[in-house]
Amino acid sequence: MMRKTSAIAVGICGALFVGYCIYFDRKRRNEPSFKKRLQDRRRKQRLATKGNGLSYVSNQKDAEAMQAVFLEQIQLGEEFLAQGDYEIGVDHLSNAIAICGQPRQLLNVLQQTIPPPIFHLLLRKLSTISV
Repeated sequence: MMRKTSAIAVGICGALFVGYCIYFDRKRRNEPSFKKRLQDRRRKQRLATKGNGLSYVSNQKDAEAMQAVFLEQIQLGEEFLAQGDYEIGVDHLSNAIAICGQPRQLLNVLQQTIPPPIFHLLLRKLSTISV
């Protein structure tokens, strides 16, 4: 008799716990700022996992993959610079320079296209990477 009562009590407690979890999950998902916070968190995680931008290239000898990463880094750098986030933009541009087969030519092009203070920030970033 005691076993049956304790089994019923454990079953009821388990059902209450699952109901509690479902209730708070639904409450959390219906919160207006939930999607925005989730997108922000995922964006930060994506940027953190990319690291220096080179870690997600599986085979560096694959020219197409390297070109795709190079173009992506250039595009991301330009987007962040346009948004005014210079640090992240310079990080992406320095990743593109590291991937590029002809970095001097790319530096010449960047020197002509981006403002001098940002270009100097890029040069400082490159000097800290190469040291």
